[in-house]
Amino acid sequence: MSFQSTEHYIVSDELALAVNAAVTLEKPLLIKGEPGTGKTRLAEELAQTLGAELISWPIKSTTKAQHGLYEYDAVSRLRDSQLGSDKVHDIGNYIRPGKLWQAFTAEQRPVLLIDEIDKADIEFPNDLLYELDRMAFYVHETGEEVAAKQRPIVIITSNNEKELPDAFLRRCFFHYIRFPDAALLTEIVGVHFPNIQQQLLSTALEVFFELRELPNLKKKPSTSELLDWLKLLLAEDIPAEVLQDKQQKGGLMPMFGALLKNEQDVALVEKLAFMARRR
Repeated sequence: MSFQSTEHYIVSDELALAVNAAVTLEKPLLIKGEPGTGKTRLAEELAQTLGAELISWPIKSTTKAQHGLYEYDAVSRLRDSQLGSDKVHDIGNYIRPGKLWQAFTAEQRPVLLIDEIDKADIEFPNDLLYELDRMAFYVHETGEEVAAKQRPIVIITSNNEKELPDAFLRRCFFHYIRFPDAALLTEIVGVHFPNIQQQLLSTALEVFFELRELPNLKKKPSTSELLDWLKLLLAEDIPAEVLQDKQQKGGLMPMFGALLKNEQDVALVEKLAFMARRR
């Protein structure tokens, strides 16, 4: 397999190499990077390229590793026993397969996305080591073993909010998505807005990168936020001259709410604009 950029998703050569290496090694691909750099989208595009099923497991702070294997619905079984249902004689009726179970028993090799693993408890990655290594697990209630028919392609994403255990990292192929430079961003924008005027794009990227480089900015705008901003600029038919004027004279850029996501950053940009006007 050789994964490359697609019609709707641009990847760097380094990221394409990482995907292909992880597939060859049959190891989970651990992807880190700023929010909004396309980590989740990578799994979606990979599945589409391969014609494979995408099984997505979004992780929350309350997610446990057991949820990915299966859950035993004891409450439903108790209720059915009180109602005299014949279902209670087969405990398998109350076993709910999790995302790993679905991936292991898929007829064709799927892509399993474990999304934002750093949101879970620190023990969560360690609790998955055995299953990810052996590609099998034991169902205690029924006494059966669920083993993978074929090893799924596993993509694990992290926003780097929490350190992951060394034992877990050792079992993964790792790649950090660096923030795209102007040339790669131009390619990405071209996929989404093929008819955008080059002057508008050039000025917008200049403003965007200047904003990201501001010191003390609490949240730097991401690629996805740049695309949202450009979509608004095009929808409102805002010309490049307006952006250039704001850039030269100081002030908040049009539709700034797509780029700045908290009041501290808005206040910082307003302060810098005021100082620029005084000078």
